[in-house]
Amino acid sequence: MKKKKLEMDYSYDFELLGITTVAKGYRVAWEMNKYLNLHLRKESDLVVKEGELANSYSYFVHQAVFNVLRVFKNRSNESDQTKHFLAPEHTHFDYIIMIQGQELNSKRLQKELKAIPSIELVAFIPLDSLKSKDHFIF
Repeated sequence: MKKKKLEMDYSYDFELLGITTVAKGYRVAWEMNKYLNLHLRKESDLVVKEGELANSYSYFVHQAVFNVLRVFKNRSNESDQTKHFLAPEHTHFDYIIMIQGQELNSKRLQKELKAIPSIELVAFIPLDSLKSKDHFIF
């Protein structure tokens, strides 16, 4: 019997920023709330299944009327020897920020994030080069 495979093209209506910091996730969320006047709150872990493996990633979310901002930990919560990354192409980032909506501008947000003392590096992640962008589809 012949098998058929369904292929779908998604429209990616979000932008990604990567940040490098030594601070823990709750500290990053607290500082973003303080300096950017956001209301990030902890959500249940995001579980990404790849074959038989399931990895969980902690994240925070700020939800407004016209936009959503999510801050994901790039490294999985599992404590095994081989670490898994949410964005394996960008292992040098500690956190990935996902921006959806009309009001938030990634360039302005990038400039504001650089002003936070504990954040060492902020960089735009082009979606064209990201093979793992399907991890960010909800």
